[in-house]
Amino acid sequence: MDIIAKLTALGLSLPAEPPKPGGLYEPVRVIGNMAYVAVQFPLHNGKLAYRGRLGAELTTEEGVLAARYCALNVLAQIHKHVGFDNIVGLNFIEAKMLTTEGWNDFARVLDGASGLFLDTLGEAGRHARSLSGAHSLPMNAPITLTTTFTVR
Repeated sequence: MDIIAKLTALGLSLPAEPPKPGGLYEPVRVIGNMAYVAVQFPLHNGKLAYRGRLGAELTTEEGVLAARYCALNVLAQIHKHVGFDNIVGLNFIEAKMLTTEGWNDFARVLDGASGLFLDTLGEAGRHARSLSGAHSLPMNAPITLTTTFTVR
Protein backbone atom coordinates (compact mmCIF):
# COMPACT_ATOMS: atom_id res chain seq x y z
CA MET A 1 0.00 0.00 0.00
CA ASP A 2 1.75 3.21 -1.11
CA ILE A 3 -0.26 5.69 0.87
CA ILE A 4 2.21 8.54 0.38
CA ALA A 5 1.91 8.19 -3.43
CA LYS A 6 -1.89 8.11 -3.18
CA LEU A 7 -1.86 11.27 -1.05
CA THR A 8 0.47 12.97 -3.54
CA ALA A 9 -1.87 12.03 -6.41
CA LEU A 10 -4.68 13.73 -4.45
CA GLY A 11 -2.54 16.87 -4.01
CA LEU A 12 -2.10 16.17 -0.29
CA SER A 13 0.77 15.34 2.03
CA LEU A 14 1.24 14.22 5.60
CA PRO A 15 2.39 16.79 8.13
CA ALA A 16 6.17 16.68 8.67
CA GLU A 17 5.49 15.73 12.29
CA PRO A 18 2.14 14.45 13.61
CA PRO A 19 0.41 16.57 16.23
CA LYS A 20 1.59 16.11 19.80
CA PRO A 21 -0.88 15.16 22.54
CA GLY A 22 -2.50 18.02 24.43
CA GLY A 23 -2.45 16.14 27.73
CA LEU A 24 -1.20 13.07 29.55
CA TYR A 25 -1.98 10.41 26.97
CA GLU A 26 -0.36 8.58 24.07
CA PRO A 27 -1.16 9.69 20.51
CA VAL A 28 -1.41 6.01 19.50
CA ARG A 29 -1.81 3.06 21.84
CA VAL A 30 -1.28 -0.43 20.44
CA ILE A 31 -2.68 -3.35 22.42
CA GLY A 32 -2.41 -6.72 20.71
CA ASN A 33 -3.44 -6.18 17.12
CA MET A 34 -5.46 -3.02 17.79
CA ALA A 35 -4.15 0.54 17.37
CA TYR A 36 -6.18 3.25 19.08
CA VAL A 37 -5.47 6.71 17.67
CA ALA A 38 -6.24 9.49 20.14
CA VAL A 39 -8.41 12.44 19.19
CA GLN A 40 -7.17 14.34 16.15
CA PHE A 41 -8.06 17.91 15.24
CA PRO A 42 -8.12 19.76 11.91
CA LEU A 43 -4.56 20.99 12.37
CA HIS A 44 -2.43 22.16 9.43
CA ASN A 45 1.16 23.30 9.91
CA GLY A 46 0.66 23.04 13.66
CA LYS A 47 -2.34 25.39 13.75
CA LEU A 48 -6.08 24.88 13.69
CA ALA A 49 -7.05 25.19 10.00
CA TYR A 50 -10.72 25.82 10.81
CA ARG A 51 -12.35 27.18 13.94
CA GLY A 52 -16.00 27.64 14.87
CA ARG A 53 -19.43 26.08 14.60
CA LEU A 54 -20.69 24.31 11.53
CA GLY A 55 -23.81 26.13 10.36
CA ALA A 56 -22.63 29.49 11.74
CA GLU A 57 -18.97 30.48 11.35
CA LEU A 58 -18.26 27.57 8.98
CA THR A 59 -20.04 26.12 5.97
CA THR A 60 -20.60 22.43 5.41
CA GLU A 61 -17.90 22.48 2.69
CA GLU A 62 -15.40 23.95 5.16
CA GLY A 63 -16.41 21.16 7.54
CA VAL A 64 -15.59 18.58 4.84
CA LEU A 65 -12.10 20.12 4.49
CA ALA A 66 -11.66 20.19 8.27
CA ALA A 67 -12.57 16.49 8.42
CA ARG A 68 -9.90 15.76 5.78
CA TYR A 69 -7.29 17.51 7.91
CA CYS A 70 -8.31 15.36 10.86
CA ALA A 71 -7.94 12.24 8.69
CA LEU A 72 -4.50 13.38 7.48
CA ASN A 73 -3.41 13.72 11.09
CA VAL A 74 -4.73 10.23 11.86
CA LEU A 75 -2.66 8.89 8.96
CA ALA A 76 0.39 10.82 10.20
CA GLN A 77 0.04 9.22 13.64
CA ILE A 78 -0.30 5.74 12.12
CA HIS A 79 2.68 6.34 9.83
CA LYS A 80 4.92 7.39 12.73
CA HIS A 81 3.79 5.01 15.46
CA VAL A 82 2.67 1.88 13.58
CA GLY A 83 3.84 2.10 9.97
CA PHE A 84 1.58 1.91 6.94
CA ASP A 85 2.81 -1.60 6.07
CA ASN A 86 1.37 -2.84 9.37
CA ILE A 87 -2.20 -1.71 8.68
CA VAL A 88 -4.70 -4.52 8.28
CA GLY A 89 -7.69 -2.18 8.28
CA LEU A 90 -9.45 0.83 9.69
CA ASN A 91 -12.19 -0.43 11.99
CA PHE A 92 -14.01 2.56 13.42
CA ILE A 93 -14.20 6.36 13.32
CA GLU A 94 -15.83 8.40 16.06
CA ALA A 95 -16.47 12.05 15.18
CA LYS A 96 -17.71 14.94 17.25
CA MET A 97 -18.79 18.15 15.51
CA LEU A 98 -19.29 21.63 16.89
CA THR A 99 -22.61 22.73 15.38
CA THR A 100 -25.44 25.16 15.62
CA GLU A 101 -28.86 23.94 16.59
CA GLY A 102 -30.71 22.74 13.53
CA TRP A 103 -27.59 22.13 11.39
CA ASN A 104 -27.77 18.54 10.24
CA ASP A 105 -25.19 17.79 7.55
CA PHE A 106 -23.14 15.47 9.76
CA ALA A 107 -22.80 12.60 7.29
CA ARG A 108 -21.60 14.87 4.48
CA VAL A 109 -18.90 16.44 6.66
CA LEU A 110 -17.68 13.10 7.97
CA ASP A 111 -17.56 11.79 4.40
CA GLY A 112 -14.59 14.16 4.00
CA ALA A 113 -12.61 11.90 6.33
CA SER A 114 -14.20 8.63 5.24
CA GLY A 115 -13.48 9.41 1.59
CA LEU A 116 -9.83 10.17 2.29
CA PHE A 117 -9.40 6.89 4.18
CA LEU A 118 -11.01 4.95 1.32
CA ASP A 119 -8.95 6.79 -1.32
CA THR A 120 -5.66 6.11 0.47
CA LEU A 121 -6.22 2.74 2.15
CA GLY A 122 -8.50 1.12 -0.43
CA GLU A 123 -10.36 -1.90 0.96
CA ALA A 124 -8.44 -1.54 4.23
CA GLY A 125 -10.12 1.87 4.60
CA ARG A 126 -13.64 0.47 4.93
CA HIS A 127 -14.99 1.23 8.39
CA ALA A 128 -17.93 1.70 10.70
CA ARG A 129 -18.46 5.12 12.24
CA SER A 130 -20.29 7.15 14.81
CA LEU A 131 -20.95 10.87 14.84
CA SER A 132 -22.49 13.36 17.19
CA GLY A 133 -22.92 17.06 17.71
CA ALA A 134 -21.35 19.00 20.54
CA HIS A 135 -21.88 22.39 22.16
CA SER A 136 -18.17 22.77 22.84
CA LEU A 137 -14.92 21.23 21.58
CA PRO A 138 -11.31 22.01 22.54
CA MET A 139 -9.83 25.06 20.78
CA ASN A 140 -13.28 25.76 19.25
CA ALA A 141 -12.47 23.06 16.65
CA PRO A 142 -15.37 22.24 14.33
CA ILE A 143 -14.65 18.50 14.29
CA THR A 144 -12.57 15.86 16.06
CA LEU A 145 -11.83 12.27 15.03
CA THR A 146 -10.90 9.23 17.10
CA THR A 147 -10.06 6.02 15.23
CA THR A 148 -9.28 2.35 15.76
CA PHE A 149 -7.21 0.19 13.39
CA THR A 150 -6.38 -3.50 13.22
CA VAL A 151 -2.61 -3.91 12.77
CA ARG A 152 -0.10 -6.75 12.36
